[in-house]
Amino acid sequence: MPALLLVGWLTAGWWLPGLSALAFGADSAADAAGEDPHAGHDHGVAAAGEVVRLSDQARGTIGLRTAEVRLTDFDRAVTVPGVVTQRPGRSDLQVSAPMTGVITDVFVTEGQAVRPGDPLFVMRLTHEDIVRAQTEFLKTLEALDVEEREIARLRNVSGGVVAGKVVLEREYEKQKLEGLLKAQREALRLHGLEEAQVARIASDRSLVREIRILVPEPHDPAEPGHDGRHDLFAREAVAEPRTPSAGVSARRISLQDAAGSEVWPPLTVERLTAHAGDAVSANAPLAELSDLSLLYVEGRAFERDAAAVAAAAREDRRVTALPTDNLAGPSDPVAGLEIAFVANRVTADSRVLPFYVLLPNEVASDRRQGSGGERFLTWKYKPGQRMRLRVPVETFREAIVLPVEAVAEAGAERYAFVENGATFERRPVRVLYRDAESVVIADDGSLLPGESVAVSAAHQLQMALKNAAGGAVDPHAGHNH
Repeated sequence: MPALLLVGWLTAGWWLPGLSALAFGADSAADAAGEDPHAGHDHGVAAAGEVVRLSDQARGTIGLRTAEVRLTDFDRAVTVPGVVTQRPGRSDLQVSAPMTGVITDVFVTEGQAVRPGDPLFVMRLTHEDIVRAQTEFLKTLEALDVEEREIARLRNVSGGVVAGKVVLEREYEKQKLEGLLKAQREALRLHGLEEAQVARIASDRSLVREIRILVPEPHDPAEPGHDGRHDLFAREAVAEPRTPSAGVSARRISLQDAAGSEVWPPLTVERLTAHAGDAVSANAPLAELSDLSLLYVEGRAFERDAAAVAAAAREDRRVTALPTDNLAGPSDPVAGLEIAFVANRVTADSRVLPFYVLLPNEVASDRRQGSGGERFLTWKYKPGQRMRLRVPVETFREAIVLPVEAVAEAGAERYAFVENGATFERRPVRVLYRDAESVVIADDGSLLPGESVAVSAAHQLQMALKNAAGGAVDPHAGHNH
């Protein structure tokens, strides 16, 4: 027996691993042989102190992205809701009947894009005043012709038979008729006839039975040279022209027609209130046109933000608009918008302070259809569309700005992860400001310009470091060796 025990002890290195494998499995045998069962395995995350190592697979799994640290200025802003609206007195144009008549032709449809000077309607005149005014104009023309012929005849009479006094009286009568004719001509223009139509009455000696109603030309009374559109007495009421905002006027929409001529601004037929065959009275609405090339975003500042909005308007800080719906497809933020004015009263129901931001519009679609090549525009921003307005209230100079996903939290500490090859080093940082999208980090040496940092998945990196260092999770759990 002692001899057998001695032989077994001497040969244990040969038969003991096999026996352990049969009794406890391959992992126990490897342990008994002094081998690491996890040698050569890469589980994606390993840690050593404040450093996290990631495999390429782990980077892709957690969606890790990196970016270079840069110093930049950042505007701290308040975000308020807003809605796109038209500019009262500027966006809407009403087309009315200049006199009583019957609509015989309609040249446009709702939604069609038109330009100033395009025909909208043809109207047959039935107003007694315009018929009477034309008739009196024709009578005066005929009387003036008779007077001119008579003066010419008297001057041709020889021998001094006709005294010069008679010719002089005829000259006076001619001047009276010319004055009456001028007054009647202006009366016809006031009734709505064009200068060419008045000239045609004088040349053809026939009444105008139909008139065209054209697209009016929109204009801003504050534009330089606007007073030239008005009569002398009306010009006195026109205010001194102001200098338009360079940032806004330069971004107004400018299109081209089929001939390549510039059309500014394009108008849209919003509604037709008259149809072929309708009998309309003077000043009756016929159509509503809209100029959507420049709109407002009506912001609604709550009490806590009202002072910041007023200060931003006073200091001419530029606003950023962020569309919150997909009415025109995905839209990028619109930066550099000007606050036009802040309202002087708070709404009674919602207790918000309205303010208005100028929004230059964009044409999303421009197409022609139909046999006449009617033009239809689709605008990118539409009245009623909801937006969020970011109003800057403070500027951080020479700061590090990262996405919120780039900073992890652990109690009172905040951390960023600096890339170094396949590893990421955790560094504590001091946060100056944070909102829903960005975080501002002080330039105090914790992060250096030019370094590459993780700008996403910082929370996952933090959890990986915590688990690897504290052993809360067995990295080999679930492996079958």
